[in-house]
Amino acid sequence: MQDVTIIGCGDIGRRVGKILLKQGRQVLALVRSEEKAGELRAKGFATLIGDLDYREETPEIPLQGTQLFYFMPPQGGGKSDYRVLNFCRRLSPENAPSKVVYISTSGVYGDCGGALVTEETPLNPQTARAQRRVSAESQLQEQAQRLGFALIILRVTGIYGPGRLPVARVMQGHPVLKPKEAPFTNRIHSLDLVQICLAAVERGEDGDIFNVCDGQQSSMTEYFTAIAEMHDLPRPKQISMAEAEQEMNPLMLSYLKESRRMSNRKLKEKLAIELRYPTLETGLKACGEDL
Repeated sequence: MQDVTIIGCGDIGRRVGKILLKQGRQVLALVRSEEKAGELRAKGFATLIGDLDYREETPEIPLQGTQLFYFMPPQGGGKSDYRVLNFCRRLSPENAPSKVVYISTSGVYGDCGGALVTEETPLNPQTARAQRRVSAESQLQEQAQRLGFALIILRVTGIYGPGRLPVARVMQGHPVLKPKEAPFTNRIHSLDLVQICLAAVERGEDGDIFNVCDGQQSSMTEYFTAIAEMHDLPRPKQISMAEAEQEMNPLMLSYLKESRRMSNRKLKEKLAIELRYPTLETGLKACGEDL
């Protein structure tokens, strides 16, 4: 069995790696500190310390013939992903993976006015963070063509799951949009994302792009309200978009100015995925379990 490398070993990376270790695979994780390296080594990971933010601190990563999960988000600021750039500078014909699974974002499609979005929908990134993701996709596609490795891109929607709920935000009384003004948003449970990542590396083919979501149509307002009810908290105050432009921070506001209904048909058909949590209701119930 091929060795596996994980760049960006946070919640999803750790869960993917733990499953692969149980399968008897060798898993190398790139981390930024000795503390994180120690935590992962205790779980059976091999580790390499490095920082992709800086070209001179980007280590030589042994990749030849391995399967690579690239989960590291771009740096903050700018329109290009310089972490991916520094990573790509370390690639060569003598040091290239056999297959790469890259986690991108559904934000690359921009505001679609609530229309159904498939993998054929043109890219229209409208925020700098989405432009950084398009930059990363493009750089990796160029390297895949140059070096001959298979690249699978997962355009992932909002991730929720154990330890990933905005409970503090609800407790702090942050407002939400009135239901009639709330745009369509999309989500995927973290444990479903893990199984999708594993299916992508096993069954995905070069050039494959998959929209990753549970397929349920909902809004951020419904999501925050459901979390409040789950934790017996007061429902968030509902405000108009005009009020939101005065009260909300620019980051949250940017999410609320984009509306998409993501299709997951290709994901379910080509990767033969059966979601464990196809609805927010089933997914939130599982968030209280020890997963």
